Amino acid sequence: MPAIAGDHLTRSSAIAQSQDITRQRPLHESRPLWADSPRLSVRLHPKPSQRDYDVIIVGAGISGALMAHALADGKRRVLVIDRRKPVHGSTLASTAMIQHEIDIPLHKLTEMIGEADAQRAWRRSARAVEQLTQIVADLDLSCGFERKKTLFLAGGAYGQRALRKEVENRKTAGIEADFLDTATLAERFAIERTGAILSDISASANPAQMAAGILRAAMARGVEMVSPLEITDVRATADGVFLATSEGEILSSAYAVFCSGYEFLEAVADRNHAIVSTWALATPPGTRLPGWLKDCIVWEGADPYLYLRRSRDGRLIVGGEDEDSEDAYGSRTKLKRKAKIIRRKAEALLGITLPEPDHVWAAPFGVTRTGLPLIGRVPSLPNVFAVMGFGGNGITFSQIAAEIVSSDIAGHGDGDAELFAFEKP
Repeated sequence: MPAIAGDHLTRSSAIAQSQDITRQRPLHESRPLWADSPRLSVRLHPKPSQRDYDVIIVGAGISGALMAHALADGKRRVLVIDRRKPVHGSTLASTAMIQHEIDIPLHKLTEMIGEADAQRAWRRSARAVEQLTQIVADLDLSCGFERKKTLFLAGGAYGQRALRKEVENRKTAGIEADFLDTATLAERFAIERTGAILSDISASANPAQMAAGILRAAMARGVEMVSPLEITDVRATADGVFLATSEGEILSSAYAVFCSGYEFLEAVADRNHAIVSTWALATPPGTRLPGWLKDCIVWEGADPYLYLRRSRDGRLIVGGEDEDSEDAYGSRTKLKRKAKIIRRKAEALLGITLPEPDHVWAAPFGVTRTGLPLIGRVPSLPNVFAVMGFGGNGITFSQIAAEIVSSDIAGHGDGDAELFAFEKP
């Protein structure tokens, strides 16, 4: 990334620390299903109306939208910027399975970070899904939002004994879940596995419409949206944050929040965080599917795991075959091969023959060792926040991030902030 030339910084001689801004990458390969959605437009400004703001949010996907919603109080001067069209980055690649369940099961997370913290993280995730449901209702968003149950199937990584233990751990944490044995699973879902967990507190949606609707609502409360505009450098002190733009301007703010998806901040690159690749497909509308898929989203205790759901218009949206590679998603050859594998696995699981998909895509996503996101202040950059490492829970963790960061900026903090901090206390 280009650094800011010294003569561009005459507005402040107090700027002390500098970092390259974000690691850029294409955020999806091929054309995701949501790219053709209606109602994605957002009223844009060609350039910032002023040079100084209370908060500048970098990124206009679902994370940036929820952050703007949390910060828009009609008093703060909030600016959202993106180098792309709003909602056309990582959000387009989401399969939008909005779950409270974290990629690392509760009983395994307990072994990693302790029972109390693991339970807090899972309960916070469940509350975030409830809060997202309320936001969609309050804003009267038309985004295909539907509450769902989750069916978590036994697989190669977590068999029926692990799932029974998981149910016990969830109930101890106050999170309802039911274990289904082989016979019950076959009778209710016609699926042959050694067991499964059936739980509530999940949902699905069109993520692009959801993000666009939340952005429009935030703008109605005074948030300003500028796109395309790229940030090329950031410098920060305790007195403020200074952002250089590709237009050669300097924007300043009391706080900056990077909601840039998998184009993560270089300042926290390689710290408890990795980029992996995933693949997904969608069948045509009206695909003949088992009736129970109207009520459930599905994933499995395998590595890599398959995940799938039905859309409101009757598509099967299914993904998986993740690879520990930050660039494998860009291979056209792999895109074709992975789509065939995913389709074959989905057919075997559901016991049906699927039509040719009409959308196939691939994308990178961020993961952490614990499956928990990284949210909070960036070490060495005063008053700069970042959110990243969302794994398979992007929308749910984005809501948690909006709550934690907005609370910090408001000055009253959040009791769970240390669970997700870049530097643990």
